[in-house]
Amino acid sequence: MPHSTTSTLEAPAPAEQPGARHTGSYAQLSREVRDAGLLRRAHGYYLAAGIVIAAGIGGVVTGMVLLGDSWLQLLMAAALGILLTQVAFLTHEAAHRQVFATGPVNDAVGRWLANAVVGISYSWWMTKHSRHHANPNQVGKDPDIAPDTIRFTEESAAEVRGPMRHLVRRQGWLFFPLLTLEGLNLHVVSVRSLLTGDPATARTRRRELIVIAARLTAWVALLVWIFPLGLAAAFLGVQLAVFGVYMGASFAPNHKGMALVAPGTKLDFLSKQVLTSRNITGGWFMDVLMGGLNHQVEHHLFPSMPRPHLGRARVLVREHCARHGVPYTETSLLASYAIVVRHLNQVGLAARDPFDCPMRRELRGY
Repeated sequence: MPHSTTSTLEAPAPAEQPGARHTGSYAQLSREVRDAGLLRRAHGYYLAAGIVIAAGIGGVVTGMVLLGDSWLQLLMAAALGILLTQVAFLTHEAAHRQVFATGPVNDAVGRWLANAVVGISYSWWMTKHSRHHANPNQVGKDPDIAPDTIRFTEESAAEVRGPMRHLVRRQGWLFFPLLTLEGLNLHVVSVRSLLTGDPATARTRRRELIVIAARLTAWVALLVWIFPLGLAAAFLGVQLAVFGVYMGASFAPNHKGMALVAPGTKLDFLSKQVLTSRNITGGWFMDVLMGGLNHQVEHHLFPSMPRPHLGRARVLVREHCARHGVPYTETSLLASYAIVVRHLNQVGLAARDPFDCPMRRELRGY
């Protein structure tokens, strides 16, 4: 059932108090999931996925060599942007302990993939994403809805002043075009976090910074060496743009336009995770395309569950939510994008000029 408007969840009245009931029901759901074997590692799946992605990157490198000085190289750049997003999905799954049995191994592999292959900070991503999972869509706590270029609450949109107000008013329509800059933004923000982070983690941050700097420098130098300067710049721009759009288009449908949790509201775990998350239909193809993020409800309820088990868990979770009266939301990918655009435009209206009116717009011609 798709959601087209955003509600705000607040703490229930003392007479209602559904928390204990839902907390107990989550324990029951967890037992069902565990008894079905859905928390077991899926080493074969991730080995196959890693081999396919590595082969794809090898194919891109081969294509770069064979095409030489040709603007067809931009097709290779787009393919590389897609493949690096797939690597980012594997990094996300390693961070959630989905790939290997032990935390240190997952962290080691995840850090290597993030730093040396994708070129972003693993520790920055872990910190940010862990806060999101603990407080999805909670105003003031979820960093994914914190005020930035895009505003996700009417209150933050109303605070915008100056030229940015015109962007925020149209942010729904501009959201996907702005994602072309998200790849560059992820690199910049993660490096900045390493330079200004907690001094207690200086040693880890320094190691990450060295690896990321070496990776980014070597990549740019390689492009400049094998291509004319203009083609090298275009290749890098297309790769970053495709990476940013693919990442944003995979993460945005999951929570944007779903219920927001008011500051200070306490909800039981099941309600908090299910009511703020949206699944995307599409079967195994969508599992691959979105890196398992299409099963956002199940992923939030069981963050360490391997990707190939999420579809089976969906059946159990849907039945459980139906029995306990918890709304379960899923829709198609295109419908979710329409919801996101509509929601962001609705929020952006709060940034309108307080003196704006239909007569004024008609007289000015816009």
